[in-house]
Amino acid sequence: MSRIPPATGRRAFLASGAAFLAAPALAQTTNYTSSFENSTLVERDPTDSVRRNISSFRSLDWRPYFSDTRGGAVLVDVTSRALHFWSEDQSIYKLYPTSVPLTPELTKLGRTEIVKKVVGPEWRPTPSMKERNPEWPDFVGPGPDNPLGTHALYLSWTYFRIHGTHDTRKIGRKSSNGCIGLYNEHIAELFGLTNVGTQVLLI
Repeated sequence: MSRIPPATGRRAFLASGAAFLAAPALAQTTNYTSSFENSTLVERDPTDSVRRNISSFRSLDWRPYFSDTRGGAVLVDVTSRALHFWSEDQSIYKLYPTSVPLTPELTKLGRTEIVKKVVGPEWRPTPSMKERNPEWPDFVGPGPDNPLGTHALYLSWTYFRIHGTHDTRKIGRKSSNGCIGLYNEHIAELFGLTNVGTQVLLI
């Protein structure tokens, strides 16, 4: 297991912090403030001109997207930056604001499924992340500095996950290197509703 670099390297790895932005109005009323004011997954200042997009944040029906809801169904709409969940019997429907990838090149669309669920995930940068950001550590263990937050749902696509974040500024923004981020409270709830095998569609 690699060790996190000393404080100097760690500061270089973390982007310089900016003023904390309030959570979007669509989030629940829970206070989402966090000591993690910088993000390992953001390659630019998250307070720059990238704006939140909630114009099409609305409830949807599952039928246009899935043939059935067997095992539960997760729909991620990267345009509206929203995640929809339907339980197998359709008695539970959830709608969460998300962060989405920074660019189309980092975005993967299509059908996949949850293949692993982890509480307190570990994080390692992908080879392409490390190439772009050689100062980043090779490993970050569970805790407030971990960019995967408190829970992670691993997808069948290599390196792609639905996970939490301690950096609440990222939600509602294009701010990740490919993954879909939720508030920690929301990913904890979704974690409890989904199973290995739950179908996932990104559009």
